[in-house]
Amino acid sequence: MDVAEPAVPARVTAAERIATELVFRKSCTPQVGRLLGLAAASKPDGTIAESGTGVGVGTAWLHSGLGKGARLVTVERDAQLARRAAGVFSDDERVSVLTGDWRLLERYAPFDVFFCDGGGKRDDPQRVVELLAPGGLLVMDDFTPSSDWPPRYGGEVDELRLFYLTHPLLRAAEILTTPSAAAVVATRRP
Repeated sequence: MDVAEPAVPARVTAAERIATELVFRKSCTPQVGRLLGLAAASKPDGTIAESGTGVGVGTAWLHSGLGKGARLVTVERDAQLARRAAGVFSDDERVSVLTGDWRLLERYAPFDVFFCDGGGKRDDPQRVVELLAPGGLLVMDDFTPSSDWPPRYGGEVDELRLFYLTHPLLRAAEILTTPSAAAVVATRRP
C-alpha cells in the first residue's frame, strides 16, 4: 500500500526556499519539524520560543501547530538570516523574530515550549531549564544517538546530554529522529 507523506506546511516550504537560496544547511529535519509542530499544538494558548532561528524552517514547523491564543518568539544572532526569516511571518502578529543573543528571549519567559536549537543549549543549560514553565516542553535536536548509559559521544561521556536527561527539574527522553540523529525532549516538573 502506498501511503502519501504528510503535507509540508507552506511556510516551511517558503523558509526552505530561503535556505536553498542562501546555501544555509543548518535547518531542522522534517522529522524534528513534525515534532515541533506537535509540541506547539499541545500548548494552544502557550508561549513558544526558539533560539537559533536560522532562516525560519524550525520556526515554520512550530508555527504549523501554533494555536490562536499562542505566541511564538524566536531569536537569531545573524541579522541577515533573522530579516529573511521575519519575512516568512510578516503577516502573523503572533510571531516575533528577534535579532541578537539568545538571552533576549528571557523577557518572554516562562515558556510552554522551548526549541533550544541555538544559544543556551551548551553555554547556559541551567538557564535553559529555568526558562521553562512548569509542564513546559523542551526540545533539542542535533544529538548523535547513543545506546550507552551514560550516553557517549566521541568515546567520552556526553556531559551535556547527561545534564538534560538527569536534571532533577526535568523528565526527559532521547528520541531517535533519523537513524543517525536524536533529539532530547523534556518536560519541566511542577
